[in-house]
Amino acid sequence: MTSREREPAFDAPAEAVGQRIGRHFDALLEARGYRADMAQRTAIAHLGQWLESFMAGKRGWLRRPVAGLYLWGGVGRGKSFVMDAFFAAAPLSAKRRVHFHAFLQELQERMRAFAGQADPLALAARALAVDTRLLCFDEFHVHDIGDAVLLGRLLKVLVEEGVGMVCTSNYDPDGLCPNPLYRERFQPAIALIEKRFEVLNLDGGEDYRLRRGELEAWGTYCWPLSATDEPWIERQLGLSSAAERDAVVVVNHHPLRLRAMDAERAWLDFDELCRRPHSSADFLWLSRRFQQLAISGVPRLGEEAIDVQQRFVNLIDIAYDAGTRLLLASEASLDDLCRGKPHMDFSRTRSRLQQLKPIQPADGTC
Repeated sequence: MTSREREPAFDAPAEAVGQRIGRHFDALLEARGYRADMAQRTAIAHLGQWLESFMAGKRGWLRRPVAGLYLWGGVGRGKSFVMDAFFAAAPLSAKRRVHFHAFLQELQERMRAFAGQADPLALAARALAVDTRLLCFDEFHVHDIGDAVLLGRLLKVLVEEGVGMVCTSNYDPDGLCPNPLYRERFQPAIALIEKRFEVLNLDGGEDYRLRRGELEAWGTYCWPLSATDEPWIERQLGLSSAAERDAVVVVNHHPLRLRAMDAERAWLDFDELCRRPHSSADFLWLSRRFQQLAISGVPRLGEEAIDVQQRFVNLIDIAYDAGTRLLLASEASLDDLCRGKPHMDFSRTRSRLQQLKPIQPADGTC
């Protein structure tokens, strides 16, 4: 029996799947004091209906079953909250929720296990399908030719293997890969999403992240902070006299310079992280190695080259997803930081930066 023929290993729910998911969504809303808008309620209802059909193995005679749902909309529309509620209530044991950068690194590691064999990507995807029947993919986006090739073929294999998928993204499917240099390579994946997924737009509601008082800050944004304020950074980070200064560590076979580090905290310069050719894998290593990071010398980003901006966007995504406590230090206010011609993904980055607690050391507000 192939993976496409076998029945998924589902937990037997005590109530209808759609009802269970809707009830959990309402409980989360009540616990947090939120009110859902119509777009969110429509999305959670469709997710429940789709999962119930998926778990029942319903297949039509005239059309193939819906492979999953693709939820898209601007930042702060509640996509992640809807995904949280759906994933927590889904009565499956073989389910996974993954974030973009960490998942791509895992996929590449799985592919290395099949090195030397024909089509390592397909083999890695099928191995993933053996123990994953529902894959929830948060912050789906494509801005790199390598990502476009990997994700395009991965989606095709997972759909063929019968893995149910739910994706959230800031982009509608047709806008997933805007770079014309490699859009053609990703076009079959866009067509697959539009044909096999139910696509829902959550842009009908408000930006919930603008309710700053309702959000717990995940770090601090400090300005104006120049090189003369370096002792202040050390105090805020809690570095002791025993911390190692000017350390060089080897990450993914190349050096990474840290201003200072101890067991749980590290301080790095923006120049080292974003103007040097560090990859998302390096940022993942930092987020797993340290619970708190300080990054000094953050410039006005709209004036930077696109590759520098891309690294900063990736860095913020990874730190945010990992729950890393972040201290950003700049001579510019957050509004000035974001002026100019920022990266196409910067709306999401700015939203996450707005969730940092703003402090001005010179005014004594820290």
